[in-house]
Amino acid sequence: MSDPNPFREWTRLEQRRLGTRVVVASDDFFAPKERLIDSAEPVFIPDKYDDHGKWMDGWESRRRRDGGHDYCIIRLGLPGVIRGVDIDTSHFTGNFPPAASIDACESDAELPGADVAWEVLLPEVGLHGDAHHFLPVKSGQRYTHLRLNIFPDGGVARLRVYGEVIPDWSRTAADDIVDLLAVENGGRAIACSDEHFGSMHNLNVAGRAANMGDGWESARRRGPGNDWVIVALGRPGIIEQVEIDTAHFKGNYPDRASLQAAMVGSAGNIVKKSEKWPLLLPEYRLEADKQQIIASDLQDVGVVSHARLNIIPDGGISRLRLFGRIDTERE
Repeated sequence: MSDPNPFREWTRLEQRRLGTRVVVASDDFFAPKERLIDSAEPVFIPDKYDDHGKWMDGWESRRRRDGGHDYCIIRLGLPGVIRGVDIDTSHFTGNFPPAASIDACESDAELPGADVAWEVLLPEVGLHGDAHHFLPVKSGQRYTHLRLNIFPDGGVARLRVYGEVIPDWSRTAADDIVDLLAVENGGRAIACSDEHFGSMHNLNVAGRAANMGDGWESARRRGPGNDWVIVALGRPGIIEQVEIDTAHFKGNYPDRASLQAAMVGSAGNIVKKSEKWPLLLPEYRLEADKQQIIASDLQDVGVVSHARLNIIPDGGISRLRLFGRIDTERE
């Protein structure tokens, strides 16, 4: 079955684990604003009620009787360029907003003041009940805050914000060793062979995995070949140390892994091209539930912008770290 999400190669910027928070809503009488960015998929519990009425898994305002419209302001934990959004009205049927729009701004404040100029990120669009609305965004500007406007009122289960983290490299010296793949440095997973049990986007978040579900894991492979994931570095650089962490993966960690890396120029079929990238790390035997720090086994492939992790034959990896020095010749 094809994936209906056209933005899966981008980082989900609305995640709480990245520091994102909902700072204010015009009204959240029926369902609190904080649920708008919950990581779990929304659920419907038929017989669940609270003091305000029917319990709904999302953000829901009361029925407006005075004109105007409701809104909710979100501060991104990691500022970035927005590539697309999903306004998800799952389980909201007779109480979804007929339309919505999104504004954006850049501000150092928790809640932008009245002097901040909001820009239209997504013009007003019609919504349907109990549906995903995957909508592309064309702006190439870096933003810190989003304002979801709903017309005139109602409920939205989730807002997913897909984009590219844009870090400030101005304080990073040429000799500094940084994790070039870390999400806070703009790194992201862009493609993989399979992510049946765990998302490829778990690989580069901060900290060690909380559990086995907080990593990337493929289904059991029954045919030939092996699984793989392709990642884009936040900035081109020279990789000098690799960490492959199999935390929590015990009976299902990969037997071996290898890494390929290259400086990628023009677009095209990056999956096919990656098969021929130079070897950064030849096949390396892994151990269960362990942080594996690898440096002396790495081969010199020069400055690279992308890497391909091959796991042999399948299994789970909780985190991948690619430590190195940024290439100061490229901005």
